[in-house]
Amino acid sequence: MRKFPERRRRKQKNALILHVNSGLSPEKTLLLRACLIFALLAVVIVIFWFDRDGLKDQIDGHISFSDILYFGMITVTTVGYGDIVPVTDTARLIDAFAVTPIRIFIWLIFLGTAYEFVIQKIVEDFRMARLHQSLEGHIVVCGFGHSGMIAAREMVAKGHPEDKIVAIDLAEDRVSAAADAGFIGLLGDATSEELLAKACVGRAKAVIVNTRRDDTNILVILTVRHLSKRSKVIASIRDEENIKLARLSGADLVVTPTRVGGYLLADAVETQHATPFLCDLMSAGGHMVMDERTARPDDVGKTMAEIEGGVVVHIHSGDREIPFIERERYRIQPGDKLLMICPASKPAGNP
Repeated sequence: MRKFPERRRRKQKNALILHVNSGLSPEKTLLLRACLIFALLAVVIVIFWFDRDGLKDQIDGHISFSDILYFGMITVTTVGYGDIVPVTDTARLIDAFAVTPIRIFIWLIFLGTAYEFVIQKIVEDFRMARLHQSLEGHIVVCGFGHSGMIAAREMVAKGHPEDKIVAIDLAEDRVSAAADAGFIGLLGDATSEELLAKACVGRAKAVIVNTRRDDTNILVILTVRHLSKRSKVIASIRDEENIKLARLSGADLVVTPTRVGGYLLADAVETQHATPFLCDLMSAGGHMVMDERTARPDDVGKTMAEIEGGVVVHIHSGDREIPFIERERYRIQPGDKLLMICPASKPAGNP
């Protein structure tokens, strides 16, 4: 397996994204902005110093360096007190077209910092609190690439509410696409325990792990399992050698896209209609759907062939797997799980 990828990347929020993992600590961000402000103040002081002949001190008529320092500070932070004023056209033009833009830029830095570190955090905390209250029995999709988007759309097509699907990804465009589709977007690293806790994986119905790399997927599985023992974990693993590791890490079900794609391609060589039928069967928009349900009281004692409402193709009975070939012989037992092919308009569903 490859080395685990480095985490954290700074991204900007939009209205529907609920979390941002920042690449810089608040202390470093404030330090950088403070340095920028001091640099701009130094530029203003230098400008006034070289044009000091255009200024007039109303108190003693003399402009010293301390006067320039004082005038530069109050000009940038306020509009001045009138004790030192520009008296020449050049000084006034410099103040209007050089110093004023710097003053505006510095105030934008002040306001932006206040918004990012105070107002935005208050709003973010409020929205996260509401999110925690509302999320229960939801689906968390870790890695919202093309297959993640398809999975989310399929779940919606099968009746899962859009606002009960949480998409986590490092790429801002993917999280924005999830938010635009009506899902909850969390921008950040899915291997982060803090971020997964914000996604309430402990109360999730299922967690789909589908990042770009197998090693990242396995780390996500381990983190999810640390936070939740009951949530169903479905993992997408590309390399065959990593399937066992994913299962040992706590994945309930492992899907191998390369294997599934290979099966479909092989079927397409010898058949004309098998591959389209299988794709139709897997899609919620198809004419037939796969359904899994627990045996009802009136199913007990019947064979697979006697079950109405669909075709039973497989039964999971305790530790046994009952294949389709046993459909005329095996008698359904209480607690059996029936895997059925049903018409899309009449899914069997759980009772």
